[in-house]
Amino acid sequence: MRTLVLGRTPARVTEVLATLRTDGFDAEGVSTDDEARTLLRTEEFGVLIIGGGVEPESRAAIKEFAARHRVRRVIDGALTAPFDAYVRREFEPLIREAAAQG
Repeated sequence: MRTLVLGRTPARVTEVLATLRTDGFDAEGVSTDDEARTLLRTEEFGVLIIGGGVEPESRAAIKEFAARHRVRRVIDGALTAPFDAYVRREFEPLIREAAAQG
């Protein structure tokens, strides 16, 4: 199941992607709402992770948009160090759960 990561800090998005990809997940990452919408329109993503730095209005709008484009699970994240451990503990089980349901 493809996962889209939306985060305002490109370096953190890169770190999340590196961990997910290392662990065998198919993931893409972006830092703007427009980039997220472009990818979500493809309807290829089942999971959306939204970083803690995404503003409340943007967060709400992207969640609504994702729901219309076949996203099964939206995960709100706020990374804490070490980032790889956080991704493995908080994100990966939820991605696996969403994949098992669909």
